[in-house]
Amino acid sequence: MITYEHDSRAFYLETDNTSYVIRILNDSIVTHSYYGAKIPREDLAYYNVPAAINFSASIQTGSGCNSPEALRYEYPTFGRGDYRSPAVIVQGCDGSDVNELRYLSHRILSGTPKVADLPHLDTNTDPLQTLELVLEDPVSGYEVCLYYTTFDACDVISRHAVIRNITDSPIQIKALCSASFDIESSDFDMITLQGSWARERHVERYPLHHGVSAISSRRGASSHQLNPFAAIAERSATEHSGAVYGISLIYSGDFRLAAEVDHFDTARIQIGLNPETFSWTLNPGAVFHTPEAILTYSQTGLNGMSQNLHNVCRQHLGKCADPNLKHPIIINSWEAMYFDFNEAKMIQFIKDCAGLGIDTVVMDDGWFGHRDDDFTSLGDWFIYDRKLPNGLTHIIETCRQNGMNFGIWFEPEMISRDSELFKAHPDWCIHLPHREPIESRHQLILDMSRPEVVDCIFEQMSKILRNYDISYVKWDMNRHMTDNGSALLPQGCQNELAHRYMLGVYHLIARLEAQFPHVFFEGCSGGGGRFDFGMLYYMPQIWTSDDSDAVERLKIQYGTSFAYPPCTMVAHVSACPNHQTGRTTPMETRGNVAQICSFGYEFDVGRLSEEDKAAIRSQIIKHRQMEDMINHGTFYRLVSPFETALCAWQMVSKHQNQAFVMVAWQTGAPQPKPLYLKLHGLDPTKQYHIPQLGIARSGATLMHVGLAVTMPANVDHASVAFDLIDQQA
Repeated sequence: MITYEHDSRAFYLETDNTSYVIRILNDSIVTHSYYGAKIPREDLAYYNVPAAINFSASIQTGSGCNSPEALRYEYPTFGRGDYRSPAVIVQGCDGSDVNELRYLSHRILSGTPKVADLPHLDTNTDPLQTLELVLEDPVSGYEVCLYYTTFDACDVISRHAVIRNITDSPIQIKALCSASFDIESSDFDMITLQGSWARERHVERYPLHHGVSAISSRRGASSHQLNPFAAIAERSATEHSGAVYGISLIYSGDFRLAAEVDHFDTARIQIGLNPETFSWTLNPGAVFHTPEAILTYSQTGLNGMSQNLHNVCRQHLGKCADPNLKHPIIINSWEAMYFDFNEAKMIQFIKDCAGLGIDTVVMDDGWFGHRDDDFTSLGDWFIYDRKLPNGLTHIIETCRQNGMNFGIWFEPEMISRDSELFKAHPDWCIHLPHREPIESRHQLILDMSRPEVVDCIFEQMSKILRNYDISYVKWDMNRHMTDNGSALLPQGCQNELAHRYMLGVYHLIARLEAQFPHVFFEGCSGGGGRFDFGMLYYMPQIWTSDDSDAVERLKIQYGTSFAYPPCTMVAHVSACPNHQTGRTTPMETRGNVAQICSFGYEFDVGRLSEEDKAAIRSQIIKHRQMEDMINHGTFYRLVSPFETALCAWQMVSKHQNQAFVMVAWQTGAPQPKPLYLKLHGLDPTKQYHIPQLGIARSGATLMHVGLAVTMPANVDHASVAFDLIDQQA
């Protein structure tokens, strides 16, 4: 709910449990008053009173002489006495970067605004409200429309900005945030998700300090290294208690997220496009939309923050919010055969999978151009006749005959020098004049900012999807951006490339999904190198990491869950010794760790024992029983693998009549300490049957006394899993 109080000139943005308050001072300066636990709509003029500061600039406001660096600007600018980080820098017609925004108008609208050409949260079935707050700098020649939408039941506020050139000359956007707000920072930590290839989204927690704590990407992708998410948590906050702010960006390219603490211990939190790789020439009358940011606040610790983000994703984010969404159980051919396959091998692979309960067989890299290794053929999306002389027809017919669908791998954004496309259009790669472009993984990146490039790839992919009965596409992206330049952009606009590239990628995906609505798209980028809400808008699950080792996945999946629901993570049971780590883990552990995610397999079934095949059948039956809980239930992190040798998590169904608990040991130990695991989210009045223990206990007992867990003896990397079933259900 959004209301405006005329007497106090204050906006109150309210969700079920939070309040966000904006106040307009008498001189039309728009300030941020409060964001946190829900409060009454009282006048907050007494709070954060502007003040004059020694050795500081001063301006005249309605309450007297005040220092800009003491004001909590709702959308701060540069050069007028606020020395903290600005949310916007525009080089105006006079060549200056000095800006000053003042209130111009506002509207309270029904529904959500469209973020042009970008993924965004939408209304789904809930009645929502949006505040449009218009600010203007007539000297620099632009106005900014700030948009705020309240998702009441999720305790989420989305924010983005639209900037408009109101002059007769071009202006230059040099920095632009999607969201900015100030909080008291005397006792807060910043929690981020850092990593690398095969080690994505590990949790890192550190105190805020005077100066700037920032994460960013300048790789052309949200990246394996730093995810576009952070939690700002009270120093004392735990998984289940304390105040926590969550902030993320619905975007898949270069970003910057920062917390700057000033000399009065106020923290300015900002998120948006990375100004190091972004600028934009805005012509007269033109507008620019920032990506949408997601803000949330929880008084129930990190789990509460995560659950808010999980809920808004599953209820309001594009494909993830599709009420008819069903995640297929797939098996991928990559680790079974890599490039070394042909029609006969694929047909045998499919027949070996028959009768296990798998939905879809996915043929990975190596089916196109003349692709026998990773040196060739990217950009040539036509059938490799030597490997597949009958095209895909016989392979797909074999899938159908054995009760399975067929899926296929693409890497649409890349091009190989050894390809027909490169020979025809060598200038279509991202490059700069007079510099030889650098290769990574023997490939270059197509310039997706160019419409003719997007059209070409769309036509090639459309032909494959139109001519064959394909139900599933794995969309990969296996290198980061270098040589940031486009042959199509004029000299002064080269720093627009990274953002224009992402707009082109989003446009290509949207066109394909509109043309082929029956196809299920899965995202991938060298594993989890582009795991973000932007990709999830189009692709409701993402390959979480190329590292499928069950022990490594404990940290990867635990960290990913800070922002993203488990149903968006793809987790496969893979071969042992594991292809990434060489580690051998029990089949039971591999299944238990993967069960709460979008589930699948990654090995050659023909080499498995009958015992392992029986385990696959049981795992799939189990996953089918848990599907509704995984897609709609509540996830709880119980024990952190970053702090102990254990990892434990829990999923509870929407109506609290079912739960699943997983405990895994990263290492073995002699005489392990008994574990009494206190559960969460159960109905204290229900009696839950636990078939693995042959007992029934009340929800109250399981939450306050705990579940007795014993580490299996003489098993490396052991795990146990428990089902909780309401006896009255």
